[in-house]
Amino acid sequence: MTPERTVIRDALTDVPAGTVVTVAGWVRTVRTSKGGFSFVQVNDGSCLANLQVVADKELPNYDSEVVHLTAGTSVTATGKLVESPAKGQSVELHAEDLAVVGPADGEAYPIQPKRHSFEFLRSQAHLRPRTNTFGAVARVRSEVSGMIHEFFRSRGFVQVHTPIITASDCEGAGALFRLAADNREEGEDAEREFFGRPTYLTVSGQLEAETYACALGKVYTFGPTFRAENSNTPRHLAEFWMVEPEMAFCDLAGDADLAEDFLKFIFAGVLERCREDMEFFNTRIDKTLIETLTHVAETPFFRVGYTEAVEILSAADRKWEYPPRWGADLQTEHERYLTEEKFSGPVVVTDYPAEIKPFYMRINDDKRTVAAMDVLVPRIGEIIGGSQREERPEVLTERMSQAGLNPDEYWWYLDLRRYGTVPHAGFGLGLERCLQFITGLGNIRDVIPFPRTPRSAEF
Repeated sequence: MTPERTVIRDALTDVPAGTVVTVAGWVRTVRTSKGGFSFVQVNDGSCLANLQVVADKELPNYDSEVVHLTAGTSVTATGKLVESPAKGQSVELHAEDLAVVGPADGEAYPIQPKRHSFEFLRSQAHLRPRTNTFGAVARVRSEVSGMIHEFFRSRGFVQVHTPIITASDCEGAGALFRLAADNREEGEDAEREFFGRPTYLTVSGQLEAETYACALGKVYTFGPTFRAENSNTPRHLAEFWMVEPEMAFCDLAGDADLAEDFLKFIFAGVLERCREDMEFFNTRIDKTLIETLTHVAETPFFRVGYTEAVEILSAADRKWEYPPRWGADLQTEHERYLTEEKFSGPVVVTDYPAEIKPFYMRINDDKRTVAAMDVLVPRIGEIIGGSQREERPEVLTERMSQAGLNPDEYWWYLDLRRYGTVPHAGFGLGLERCLQFITGLGNIRDVIPFPRTPRSAEF
């Protein structure tokens, strides 16, 4: 019978000294003394810290296995937890049994006990979760994902699973992965469509979410989305996860209020629930990280119109790489200036020019701008984009035509405006962009388990 295991997090914090426990994990480092003792650092992924296992020569497999342990080897250890004389750890385990479950080739094992570059670790995506940084990223990502569901469910939102395969181009930008079924028999037309029409991997679940919001009131989606942008910047992925709430009977102001409450809930929660990992990021990645997150979680978000923002940027005493002008989207340098220098806090920019925003955003009374918003935070700029949706069928039809879309192909979307139309609004938050802000990591490839980028889908 397999003994019940204790996770290392609990062994270090909750289990009283003197208790006999069994732990299991992977060896990080081994130090063997001439006096017949080996000090084995074991980590099981439950927390950042290792548990020191002290094994002595009285163990029957000491000479045959223990002294030959290497980094990466999986082991189980049973013994008594005792107060540790070593600095930096409260307890250690004095092994009564130390069994090798799976040996590791010590010389070939890529994750050696030293600092590795993030670029190298991306080439070892299957092993990098065993490092401190990527173990911490995984735990924080999991906690944030849980808090996303917690936030929306506590406010009466219904989760909707929107399709990954779609015939709709939500953004109208054309950066879509087109699907082709590899099931043709000999002689069949290579252009035959499996679904009878061109289909793509979704760039957003928003349009489908609107159908449920217009029936259930408040819904949210949380799933993978895809962009076929040939970009290798530290800010872009071909596959990423999006959170998209949608609310009926809601305008842009209500949308911005929800976005502010949502971000504050996530940032305050991760500081409380992932304290050890956040202190690690604050020490190793960005020494201002906790201060910045705390400030955003506690500070009211400033609200400013796009036109005013462009005026502020144009009047700033600095040379821009991309000079601000009305009608152009804000660049990261502009967003960071607004959040880090002008307002010293998070900013919601509203009412963007209609010509640079998608067809579904509601036209304002000035006919030049739409009821759109971008939520900006220090260091990374935009973290949320949203809008009030166009609920007037005739205006929406015109906007589709202007965007080069065939309204007949969106007949079901127009039906929402024909049958009981209501003002409604929503936003999208990219999980990976949010995690970049939380962890301080500079490259978005480092906050997703297996990054998908141009010419890179190894794992």
